[in-house]
Amino acid sequence: MGGQAVIEGVMMRGASTWAVAVRGTDGAITVDTREVPGWAERYRNIPILRGVTTLAESLGLGYRSLIWSANQQVPEDQQVSEQAMGWSVAIAVVVFGALFIVLPALAGRSLGHLFHGSFPIAEGIARLAIFVVYLLAISRVRDIRRVFEYHGAEHKAIAAYENGVELTPETAQQFSTAHVRCGTNFLLTVMVVAIIVYSVIPRPSLVVIIASRIVLVPVIAGLSYEVIRWSAKHMNNRIVRASMRPGLLLQRLTTRKPDLDQLEVAIASLRAVMTADQIADVDSRVGMRTPVVAPAV
Repeated sequence: MGGQAVIEGVMMRGASTWAVAVRGTDGAITVDTREVPGWAERYRNIPILRGVTTLAESLGLGYRSLIWSANQQVPEDQQVSEQAMGWSVAIAVVVFGALFIVLPALAGRSLGHLFHGSFPIAEGIARLAIFVVYLLAISRVRDIRRVFEYHGAEHKAIAAYENGVELTPETAQQFSTAHVRCGTNFLLTVMVVAIIVYSVIPRPSLVVIIASRIVLVPVIAGLSYEVIRWSAKHMNNRIVRASMRPGLLLQRLTTRKPDLDQLEVAIASLRAVMTADQIADVDSRVGMRTPVVAPAV
């Protein structure tokens, strides 16, 4: 079970379905449940490639979730179109490239001598510093803080589910907002893996450096997925727990303690996925296909 925070809500993903629950301007919780595309499952037994396809599928679901959640907060005549959201994503990609590819590369070239000429280490430290400053800056925006609170609600709800306790806001509140499979932990892993991968790439010019960073994004994402996947299965190992500690600490910047109302939304999304997955599992056993309908909240 996994998910992500959206605008005034939470998206949860199960084995074959995903759901988004948001609290509308009227205070009511609205839930939308759909089937997971499932095309990434074809590559589940191919290391690295399964990470790339899973990430791509998850980004697609996240994109659709954000559009749907945003449209629940505004009147119908002010709804966000996919075209408008597409332009926003395009701008975000350009900003991402400038902040986390071009700027660290320039910093690495300038500061590499401080690390005995190790360009990848200087670049990696610069990238991490930019990332932390970026998180600190956006966390001061009220709407982003709300998203971070829903991020914490998502983690707490999943923790309650994984620990087999009753799914209520009160019981979920007792759990931590940190989780080893969090996207923040994944991003930190990406930065560490990038240092290792980039260390073997020739650097004849800045253009080649930047081009190699862009081309190797899928490879690094796939390798990082394998690291997170393996670590999640070996959290009983003391060394593995220690290696995951920095990522868990970093989540203090991307999660906030939610209130009970926010936990109620996260649990509504989780319950919708659990119910829909059960229906899908029964249908697959009997060879039927029943339309997935969100349960009443």
